[in-house]
Amino acid sequence: MRLTQWTDYTLRVLMYCAATEGRAQPVTITEVAEGYGISRSHLMKIVQQLSAQGLLETTRGRGGGMRLMVPASSIHIGAVVRATETDFNLVECFDPASNQCRLSSHCRLKGVLGQAMQAYLAVLDGVTLADLVAPTSPHGVALQATVAAPRPGSARRKTALVPGLPDVPGFE
Repeated sequence: MRLTQWTDYTLRVLMYCAATEGRAQPVTITEVAEGYGISRSHLMKIVQQLSAQGLLETTRGRGGGMRLMVPASSIHIGAVVRATETDFNLVECFDPASNQCRLSSHCRLKGVLGQAMQAYLAVLDGVTLADLVAPTSPHGVALQATVAAPRPGSARRKTALVPGLPDVPGFE
């Protein structure tokens, strides 16, 4: 049960936007790309898809960027994974069109793996974007440090972007 890079980056964009909710200026693709050290062009495609799905509101031009279109608490990670993953076939026999396995009619592995996949998605369904970026979660603290880190050529931020977050190294 491995996520594609597309899904990984999609979740990162959403988490970054959630961690900066309430900020006056929108998040830019360049900001996210620099924050995570990933390709701007790849992120542009992801942001376009998230906008088309109604998860991000985007504004072009100077002062433009992106914001969550819905509250982070209403975005379930399982739904995002289902929307971005193209293939949940863990083994060949999951896809009847390409199944060449000679054991299929007697094998119990398919059922066990199917249950494991359902359990995996059920766990993701129980987690929202807000849960992932909560200031009290270890991931939320690490994400806030990424969001707050000064970028090359930019002024150092003086205040936390997420209200209530404890002091993060790098803040003055």
